[in-house]
This record gives sequence, C-alpha cells and structure tokens, in this order.
Amino acid sequence: MESILSLGLALLAAPLFPGIILKVKALFVGKKGPPLFIKYYTFVKLLKKGSAYSTSTTFVFAAGPIISCAGAIMVLFFFPIGAIAPVFSFHGDVIVLFYILGLGRFFTIAAALDTASPFQGMGAAREAFFGTLAEASIFAILILFYRMNGSLSFADYFTGLQPISLTSPAGSLLLLVIVSLFMVLLTENSRVPVDDPATHLELTMIHEVMVLDHSGPDLALIELGSFYKLFFYSAFITLMLCPLDPARGLLNLPLFYAVLALVYVAIGFIESVTARFKMRRTPKFILTSCTLVFFAAILTMGFNK
Repeated sequence: MESILSLGLALLAAPLFPGIILKVKALFVGKKGPPLFIKYYTFVKLLKKGSAYSTSTTFVFAAGPIISCAGAIMVLFFFPIGAIAPVFSFHGDVIVLFYILGLGRFFTIAAALDTASPFQGMGAAREAFFGTLAEASIFAILILFYRMNGSLSFADYFTGLQPISLTSPAGSLLLLVIVSLFMVLLTENSRVPVDDPATHLELTMIHEVMVLDHSGPDLALIELGSFYKLFFYSAFITLMLCPLDPARGLLNLPLFYAVLALVYVAIGFIESVTARFKMRRTPKFILTSCTLVFFAAILTMGFNK
C-alpha cells in the first residue's frame, strides 16, 4: 500500500516542481513569475483543445506522444520513491527501464520525422546524437553501481542490504556521480545549457522543434511525459544526496520532497546564470559527465581492495 501511495503522490506532484524552476528564473530577473501550479493549468488547457494533424503524417505521429509518456510513467513504477519499495522490481530492471526511456525518445524522433518537416528533422537528428552520448554516461553509472552494490535493480540501489548513499564506504565517490547525473539530467530533459525549453527559434532548438506540429491532447501527453522524466532523474539524484531509511516508509516523503525541491532550485539556478552552449560545445559537455563517472569507477578499485 505504501508503494502505491508514494507512486500516486509522485504522479500527482510531478507537474508542480517545474513551476519551482520558473519561479527561480523569475526571481533572478526581478519578476514575480507564473504561479507554481502553472503546469497543471497548461495541461488542462491543452486537454480541452483539439489535435490538428497534417495530411503528410501517419499513425506514427499520433503514437509518439502516447509511447513517450507511457515510458516515463512506467519508470516510476520501478523506482523507490522516498526509499519506499517500488510497485514492481526485478533484477536488471534498470537496464530495461533506460531502454524503455530510449524507446520513448525513438518514437518522439519518429513522430518528428513523420511530419516531413526539415526543421523537425534537424531537431530529431540533434536529439538522437545527444541522446546517444548521454547513454554512455548512464550505463557507465550503472556499471559503477553494480561494482558498489552488486545489483542491477533500482530497489536494491536504495532499499537493499547495501544501499548506495553518501554515507556508504565509497560514498565520497558519489559526488562525482551526482555531478555527472545532474549533467545527464540537463541533457536528457533539454535544459540549459544544452537546450532552452523556452526558445522558439527553430535553428537553435532541439527537443522543442520536434514537437512543433503536436497540439491539444498530444502536446499535453508530451508535456506530462517530460514532467515525469525530469522527476525521475531528480529523484535519482535526491536519493543519493539524502540517504533515507526504508523502514520509515511514508515518513520519508517530507524530507524526500524537500530535497527534491532543492534539486529543481539548482536547475533553475543553472538556467539563470548559464548561457546556452554553442551547438559544437554540447557534445564536450555531455562527454564530460561520462569522464567523471569513469574516474569514479577507477577510484572504486581502491575502495574494493
């Protein structure tokens, strides 16, 4: 029951936290900013609209938003939110789930290409390239966690006999992993300095240019999937920053969400003080995250002796 309650709360709360990012960015420019619930208002507004489809599109265009959103939701079913046992779990689920996220990206790219728009094709090519680079960092982290924990399950990472946290024997190495994963978070969720979710200049857009032709409920599903995906990466970082006792159950949630909010504040801070990179510098930024994990993996050899 605790697993279902924590999952349900996460599904309801995920659209709230991007409002924190907007508030932080508004604070830096001396504005009030939109209300924290702005994403809920936008989601409901999109659901009330109709969807427009080009005559050049096929069923792939309509399937893209559904599959990408479903993939992001499925990941949360296997993630120990607040160090509470997930609804589902099996050995090796981390590999399957990251491939499910990759499947969502694939269908988003396929939907963009299905429009026969050169601008969306340009954004799809960038998304595929940067996503491939980010996967190298992700799987390097999974290999490192396997060395530290001996498991390939999200549940075992944070609720098992050897939880991964800053207080573990090799916890100091997680500082490199946290920085690396934060860089992956910015990349996978199209945030500054990799991409700018607020821009509308097609020549510099990556993710946003791929969804230009989506509207109404289709765009609402894309937005919802992005909220859950950002929540997942932020929760991943939160559990490494803030070790929680699985035995406390739902009592962990207030502290978990407080630290989670700080991760979103950090995202807003980065977006406020950092300019977007030139496109040629983005691959170097992503590969730096992989290098940090590589160094951490080398250092674990000394801890495991």
